[in-house]
Amino acid sequence: MNGLDRLNDLDDADATAAFLTCCGSPVWARQMALMRPFITEAEMLEAADRIWWSLNADDWLEAFRAHPRIGERKAERAQTGREAAWSAQEQAGATAAASATIAALAEGNRAYEERFGYIYIVSAAGKTGEEMLANLRERMGHDPGRELSVAAGEQARIMRHRLEKLLAYDPPPPGI
Repeated sequence: MNGLDRLNDLDDADATAAFLTCCGSPVWARQMALMRPFITEAEMLEAADRIWWSLNADDWLEAFRAHPRIGERKAERAQTGREAAWSAQEQAGATAAASATIAALAEGNRAYEERFGYIYIVSAAGKTGEEMLANLRERMGHDPGRELSVAAGEQARIMRHRLEKLLAYDPPPPGI
């Protein structure tokens, strides 16, 4: 059985829990669970995007809280073991950076949160610590409305990447 079939076969509660590992918005996860069954991965990804962009700012901010700060391990909201492992993989470029870059990211995280009121969200997979730091510094110049939209776009990229990982599990991890 492929990953999409396994996801379609879950009951609503387990499907919602699985989707929450991909995006920390309970509203998004519940809506995704209710949209099943998905015939193709492309259909699922299109639904994920459509639902994500229909949510309000509070839902986006809730999703952001499911992520640790760049360079850190713990999120504001408790993470499952799978979420924590995915975050660690995605942020490998930050943790491998020079100590000066790590310190600058920590300071940048604090300044970003002070300016915008939420953590700096970036699709970190494949990016070096230096690339993330340059991106953070560039985004500090955004007005709050523009930055929320940019952060939501980054969350959407993370969500899609994690949905692909979720479907790739064979057999599914415990709890799914």
